[in-house]
Amino acid sequence: MENDRDQSADQFLRLIQESRRGKFKIYIGMSAGVGKTYRMLQEAHALLRGGIGVKVGFVETHRRTETQALLEGLPVIPRRKVFYKGRELDEMDLQAILNSHPELVIVDELAHTNIPGSKNEKRWQDVLEILDAGINVISAVNIQHIESLYDEVHDITGIEVSERVPDRVLQVADEVVNIDLTADELIMRLKEGKIYDPAKVETALRNFFQVEKILQLRELALKEVVTAVERKVETTLPVNTQFRHERLMASISSNHVVARRLIRKTARLAAYYQARWCVLYVQTPAEDPNRIKLDVQRHLINNLKLATELGAEVIQVKNKSIFNALVEECEKRKITTVCVGKPHFNLLQVILRTHAFNQLLNTLSESDIDLVILS
Repeated sequence: MENDRDQSADQFLRLIQESRRGKFKIYIGMSAGVGKTYRMLQEAHALLRGGIGVKVGFVETHRRTETQALLEGLPVIPRRKVFYKGRELDEMDLQAILNSHPELVIVDELAHTNIPGSKNEKRWQDVLEILDAGINVISAVNIQHIESLYDEVHDITGIEVSERVPDRVLQVADEVVNIDLTADELIMRLKEGKIYDPAKVETALRNFFQVEKILQLRELALKEVVTAVERKVETTLPVNTQFRHERLMASISSNHVVARRLIRKTARLAAYYQARWCVLYVQTPAEDPNRIKLDVQRHLINNLKLATELGAEVIQVKNKSIFNALVEECEKRKITTVCVGKPHFNLLQVILRTHAFNQLLNTLSESDIDLVILS
């Protein structure tokens, strides 16, 4: 009963906080050059004409003539000057935005990494702070910067994307809008010099801007927006208490490559089902910190940190049996779906582990818990 009262109070507190918080709109695109910044500035002009107090907090025009022209007539909050490694650089002035407290602010390049010494490491953290201050925000991001899509984007493009935005940032958005172009239209814009300097066009065409890559990234962007719309519908409609509330668990090992992919894929599933989720790591005697290599420990710590950033609860337990620990945690936390990585067993391991795996299947089926094996 006391727990129910605590949950009720927490829910009411969240409602109060949400009512004070600014509204958040994100434009998302499959790549640079689709027109996200252009569309944001168009909307800023329309809102300004409608009597809304709009200011530009940060916009990167990349010297595109059409985009630069749209800055004319919009109030701009001056950037702060920062000296870093002997150079003077421009950075968004978070404090100036908070002090001037506009009704709505335009903040481009959501995935941007701030200059060392800034209050926040990432611009998305700045945006969350602006929203918490009750200021509405319109921002933009490319699909390749979404954290849980890192592996898929890397498989498509072969590019290591270093600047990434946690999925939870998109999940708190009130509106996610896709800026879409066909592959042919995007390539035409590139050839016309509307995306990069002419000297960079041929290199871009040989690498990122290939039709098959653009189509796959376009599909990812469309799926992301569909998921956001479904999430909005589910949170807006009255709650049906007959629905099963999904609770997902990813069971990871110290194999950092498999674990990292598993965490990201489970995060995607959790976002789709609007579910709470957790990551379980079972430390067996064989994986005692004194017995595993330092680089393995470092990768494990990084993976658990990634899980936290993506919104998971991290659970670390010591147990001789991974199977027993997994079943115990599932029962304790009322887990509905367990996600595991596809086993990469050799013949001896198959012989030794088949019985334990069958035990797991039988136990989960008796408990009405789904098992998902992710590649």
